[in-house]
Amino acid sequence: MASPQKTSEHGFFQGNSPGGISTASHSQGSFIMAQITIRLSLAIAFTLAAIPVMITAEEPISLFGMAISPSYKQSSAMKFLLGANATVCAFTVLSLLFVWPLRRSGSKHINYFLLHLHDMVMTLLLMSGCSAATAVGYLSQYGQPETYWSPICDIVKKFCHQILISTVLSYLAFFCYLALDILSVHKLLSRETE
Repeated sequence: MASPQKTSEHGFFQGNSPGGISTASHSQGSFIMAQITIRLSLAIAFTLAAIPVMITAEEPISLFGMAISPSYKQSSAMKFLLGANATVCAFTVLSLLFVWPLRRSGSKHINYFLLHLHDMVMTLLLMSGCSAATAVGYLSQYGQPETYWSPICDIVKKFCHQILISTVLSYLAFFCYLALDILSVHKLLSRETE
């Protein structure tokens, strides 16, 4: 004869699902799987893809009899975005080592806070890199007549296209980290009620 399911005063987080599996451990498993999936499949993939696209962005042209070759190295904003992508990619790989131990239900509250802090720093780094690259990209595309900056993307279309692709990939990585931030905050708040 089956015994009735016991639930605690904390409701959802400590209750049992109809299959007899604790919803707290099910929630923990879902959190870890979401963390690993977003970090490994998306954040690392987007930053890793953005790096070679930025590095190979070159288009040699002849302008007024001079050979010039625009490159990401000529823009501090593009170098910053490249550095941000490389840093975020490396720290995302390292963060997987810290996510894995969280799968135990008895993980300390401070571990979740440190993970959230890491995610927030990576989000801000990506946001600042993407913002800087977007500003330079806008000037390259449309120029600024007031300061006599001419647009260059009509001359070096391939170069601008690659920079755009790298920036879009970086923005996608930013949104992945924004999702990780939201997940971490949700987990921190849900642990407060446990």
